[in-house]
Amino acid sequence: MADAIKVLLVDDHQVVRRGLRTFLEVQDDIEVVGEAADGAEGVDRAEELRPDVILMDVKMPGMDGVDALRRLRELDNRARVLIVTSFTEQRTVVPALRAGAAGYVYKDVDPDALAGAIRSVHAGHILLQPEVAGALLSQEESTPGQGRAGSLTEREREVLGLIADGRSNREIARALVLSEKTVKTHVSNILMKLDLADRTQAALWAVRHGVTG
Repeated sequence: MADAIKVLLVDDHQVVRRGLRTFLEVQDDIEVVGEAADGAEGVDRAEELRPDVILMDVKMPGMDGVDALRRLRELDNRARVLIVTSFTEQRTVVPALRAGAAGYVYKDVDPDALAGAIRSVHAGHILLQPEVAGALLSQEESTPGQGRAGSLTEREREVLGLIADGRSNREIARALVLSEKTVKTHVSNILMKLDLADRTQAALWAVRHGVTG
């Protein structure tokens, strides 16, 4: 499975990890490369295994999921993190997204939908439900990058609008008839000019400022 999506499972409940592994291992394009029982171990395993996607619980003993996300960002670990949470813990989703998560799924998610979510974040999409996007925006008194829209080129605004639509770099490249390398350069320039950390913040900035694809 050389081209399989490498997934790391981080959850303090062994039965949950076992269930996730059992389902994901029957997917032809997904490979579970490791497990961890808390955030600290998850960070260590992520650095060791370099997974493509991490399924991360939020509430864990010791280092929780949000702190683990912050640590992964400090280490410049490029894994896409998909938060696994319960509906009653929805308020914890906003801090996780601010810390760098690419999206979230509920613990009772349909197995096929979970596999789809993994593929989606791996492709560069951001999984934001409308109510969570609204919460993120309403809780921010000021958005990073405020007033800097004028520093973006017309092409960068086009790319930013497509990021807000949840498009991956490959999809943006196809839509604008560009190479993926060129799109990556535009994304890096956008983040730098707006002083944003990642695509999630870029998408939220675009929504707040009316930049659409």
